[in-house]
Amino acid sequence: MSERPSAPSTVLVTGGAGFIGSHACVELLDHGYEVIVVDDYSNSSPRVFARVERIAGRFVGAVYELDIRDRRALSAVFDRHPVDAVVHFAAHKAVGESTRMPVTYYDVNVGGTTALLHVMAEHGVRSLVFSSSCSVYGEAGEGPLDEDTPHRPTNPYASSKALCEAVLADVCRTDPRWTVLCLRYFNPAGAHPSGLLGEDPHGTPDNLFPYLAQVGVGRRPRLRVFGADWPTPDGTAIRDYLHVMDTVEAHRVALDRLADSSGMTVFNLGRGQGSSVLDVLAAFERASGRTIPHEITERRAGDVAALVADAGAVARAWGWRPTRDLADMCRDAWRFQQLNPDGLQGEPRRPGTTKQYEGAGPCG
Repeated sequence: MSERPSAPSTVLVTGGAGFIGSHACVELLDHGYEVIVVDDYSNSSPRVFARVERIAGRFVGAVYELDIRDRRALSAVFDRHPVDAVVHFAAHKAVGESTRMPVTYYDVNVGGTTALLHVMAEHGVRSLVFSSSCSVYGEAGEGPLDEDTPHRPTNPYASSKALCEAVLADVCRTDPRWTVLCLRYFNPAGAHPSGLLGEDPHGTPDNLFPYLAQVGVGRRPRLRVFGADWPTPDGTAIRDYLHVMDTVEAHRVALDRLADSSGMTVFNLGRGQGSSVLDVLAAFERASGRTIPHEITERRAGDVAALVADAGAVARAWGWRPTRDLADMCRDAWRFQQLNPDGLQGEPRRPGTTKQYEGAGPCG
């Protein structure tokens, strides 16, 4: 196997059972890649792969349940498969939880990344697409943030991603054989338009969209809005939401571009448009036809007022831009929740048949 494949064909996806990872598997399979997945299912389920196969028309090449920090188990995967490149999603990602469990977040996110790099180097695989986060910018200031904006992380999750980026930059500086494309995406949301794949976290959702959807079907009584005293027009936090299908399309384009790249390159992924929590709430009510009860609570530890992307660099370099808007995200997230009221554990319902929880209003 060559040190730098001209066209990666077999791709290892870490965290491939997760929200973004599972959608990435579909995108890669649809574009002819062979996909190998490793995941520990800490916030996902192996049941997702039957749905991936149903959408893509073919199954991933192999799936391994393992902890990304287990170098021996990970090395065995590389021994069995001719991996050309890696897309690294596997990580803990809840901002609030990270403030309560900082050591775990550094161990899994940074330790998992360094373990992966060791194993990749041992097997001569030095092409990586890294899933980073806009959270590294933290309290960086107002206005769209470009890739040169200084890092000011405000929580252990964000700090762990910033540390991973620093490690990757050092690796590329010391060994020119490495190619790393680091994608700092803002807030992925929505679901696959089929309604077969979507965000289904274990326990209480940490992200806005699955929480809204669960309130919409009556699984939860109301949305908790973390603070209405932020320095924003309506007092609620502003984020740049990006459809998950746009997110994974950008990762696939990154894989396509690996052969034309060298060293480490960082790109923001976002729409360049900020939406407040109340903006998203209103859009979701329009998409679902339901009133979503909500309550204002205290700010969440580690949050910031606003994060909006300047994503001009990736557009200039690759000609890539997201094509889906907030209404698309709300529509697709709602479709997923309607067809899967209990998440990914059951069989998806047929369109037009929805489960009604006690206290839930009629479908719109």
